[in-house]
Amino acid sequence: MLTRPAGPGPPIVVGSPGSAGVAEGLVQVINRLRTGDGLQHREIPVAPQTDTAWTPLFHRAAAVVTDIDAPVLHAAIVARDLGIPAVVGRGNATAVLNTGDRMRVDGARGTVKILNAQSA
Repeated sequence: MLTRPAGPGPPIVVGSPGSAGVAEGLVQVINRLRTGDGLQHREIPVAPQTDTAWTPLFHRAAAVVTDIDAPVLHAAIVARDLGIPAVVGRGNATAVLNTGDRMRVDGARGTVKILNAQSA
C-alpha cells in the first residue's frame, strides 16, 4: 500500500521484510526477465516476482523489490545470500513505482521511500 507520512516527507511503500539492509538507487521496473538486460550497476529492480533465472540480475542490484514473493522465496533468499536489501510481497510495486524513481529500500523494515519520483 502506498502511504504518505503525516506532514512533509516522501511517500512510503510498505511490503514484507525480505533481506535486511538499507540501499538507495534508481528504480528499474522489470515486468519480464528478458527486459532486465538494461539493469545498470546499483539500480533497484522492481519485479512482479523472481525465480532462479533472475539471479544474474541480483549481482548488479543495490536492492530488490517484488510484488509477489515471501521472505522464504527466491528474491529474499538470493538477496540475503548476496547481502543486499529486499522488500517482497509488496502487491503492486510494479504499478506504484516507476523506472527512474530514486528510492531508499529498508529491507529490515519492509519499507521503500520514494525520494524523487518520475512521472509515469
